[in-house]
Amino acid sequence: MDKLKCPSFFKCRGKEKVTASSENFHVGENDENQDRGNWSKKSDYLLSMVGYAVGLGNVWRFPYLTYNNGGGAFLIPYAIMLALAGLPLFFLECSLGQFASLGPVSVWRILPLFQGVGITMVLISIFVTIYYNVIIAYSLYYMFASFQSELPWKNCSFWADDNCSRSPIVTECNVSTSMGEMHVNKSWLSANNLTCINGSEVYQPGQLPSEQYWNKVALQRSSGMDETGVIVWYLALCLLLAWLIVGAALFKGIKSSGKVVYFTAIFPYVVLLILLIRGATLEGASKGISYYIGAQSNFTKLREAEVWKDAATQIFYSLSVAWGGLVALSSYNKFNNNCFSDAIVVCLTNCLTSVFAGFAIFSILGHMAHISGKEVSQVVKSGFDLAFIAYPEALAQLPGGPFWSILFFFMLLTLGLDSQFASIETITTTIQDLFPKVMKKMRVPITLGCCLVLFLLGLVCVTQAGIYWVNLIDHFCAGWGILIAAILEIIGIIWIYGGNRFIEDIEMMIGAKRWIFWLWWRACWFVITPLLLIAILIWSLVQFHRPSYAKIPYPDWGVALGWCMIIFCIIWIPIMAVVKIIQAEGNIFQRIVSCCRPASNWGPYLERHRGERYKDMIDPKKETDHEIPTVNSSRKPE
Repeated sequence: MDKLKCPSFFKCRGKEKVTASSENFHVGENDENQDRGNWSKKSDYLLSMVGYAVGLGNVWRFPYLTYNNGGGAFLIPYAIMLALAGLPLFFLECSLGQFASLGPVSVWRILPLFQGVGITMVLISIFVTIYYNVIIAYSLYYMFASFQSELPWKNCSFWADDNCSRSPIVTECNVSTSMGEMHVNKSWLSANNLTCINGSEVYQPGQLPSEQYWNKVALQRSSGMDETGVIVWYLALCLLLAWLIVGAALFKGIKSSGKVVYFTAIFPYVVLLILLIRGATLEGASKGISYYIGAQSNFTKLREAEVWKDAATQIFYSLSVAWGGLVALSSYNKFNNNCFSDAIVVCLTNCLTSVFAGFAIFSILGHMAHISGKEVSQVVKSGFDLAFIAYPEALAQLPGGPFWSILFFFMLLTLGLDSQFASIETITTTIQDLFPKVMKKMRVPITLGCCLVLFLLGLVCVTQAGIYWVNLIDHFCAGWGILIAAILEIIGIIWIYGGNRFIEDIEMMIGAKRWIFWLWWRACWFVITPLLLIAILIWSLVQFHRPSYAKIPYPDWGVALGWCMIIFCIIWIPIMAVVKIIQAEGNIFQRIVSCCRPASNWGPYLERHRGERYKDMIDPKKETDHEIPTVNSSRKPE
């Protein structure tokens, strides 16, 4: 950090003093790393990690998966997959970022050949932040719409059509006329003001008021992706507000976001507890919970491979591994922070939150099923249908519905913001590592500039076809790219860099451990976890189906665009491998070998932490990745 002359209002000892008020204002005076900064408190980091891991999927996907995969029986494969896949990857990424104090791209000094993996992670995070903030905008819109004496989706209103009804609708029946008994449709029946003969009616399910409100009012949804329509102005304003909130929370980096998460990470638990208490007092709540995790548990489901695949997939995505965020957030830890205990705490908190959220969700869905005379299976939804149709419909039937609705959507807002903070921090951390001098002087404009660009890119998601774009990005970018990055990450670090060497790196931070401590981690890192990830990837590719939304299939050009997005994200893996090989010296074999060894500036960021193992490394503060054209091949594998 550049030193400044001490202003007169400081009582200085010596000629110069570095202060937090200097140009590098995201660094505190007591920070261990005066170039990048550190978390102000351990709790800032833990809450940020919990907020990043605990997201919308914990509320709108996990409860449905549990119900759909055997109820309480699903917790068995879920816990096993946590131990075999989620926790090992989580611990690996936290250790990696903390050891080198670098973000997801620069940290690949550990294995230059694989630097494209870090770029893939960041690009996928960029795509996800675009549509994730749109979901936050939906939550903002519904929260504002709830500030009325009666929720606008409680009844069919002027925006509804003839199919809007909570009860089945008569589509055709028999009527008595002067010409005898006739079979007529609904339109003819209404036009002639006749009544049906009892027992002759043919019914079809009506569309709930909340469903029509979601499609016709909130989204103004078009007939398909081909019909873009206009920008829905109130969603665009909500999207702008969402980005303003994110920018305001991150303008000082972790120094500001670390304080905001005290509210955004804790508040969802308060709301879930309130909703659970309220739901448990409602008639029919026990039936909903029974469907979720009680007497309806079906242990025979454990024989089905689909259940185990769902458990592994949910753990993998719920913990946010391979997105780059875990590496970025952990890179601001102090070197000797106990990242092992952090990984355990965050992973268990995330999984217990998912289970807890299910009770709050299903207790109220059970009440909804009770008052509508339906089975719980007929009202259970997942994803957008749960958050913006089924649950709002249930809340509309409660006394004081607007109050409960405001609470629910404010909870969704805070759940989404936590994850969004970490995703943007991933992007800014990458920029900081690549261009430290620029970022030191221009953190605020760069952060706000990122938010502005992502807001503009997200405008297509708030057109009348916006929901199709949101679903498309989620379907492609948040799927195979992450799995490919995770597989290459664990293969590169454990099989090429060396699992035993990586364990020695971790022990430099958390202290030496007995061999039995590492037995489980070695088994997972070397064999179990990569095999599981490869199996999930193959399964998901085999089971690929053409994406659709609301039973409307995507056009060919939309599917092609989805594949182009994912190819754009992963193509940097081979591109960067070729670039690194070209930059290296020697024949082709020597170049590949040198690129499979750590760069000369790989190791602990601060000199005092390097010890004997890294005493010869080049200071990363003096030479950055793009300034080192060749790879040091003199460091032999240990």
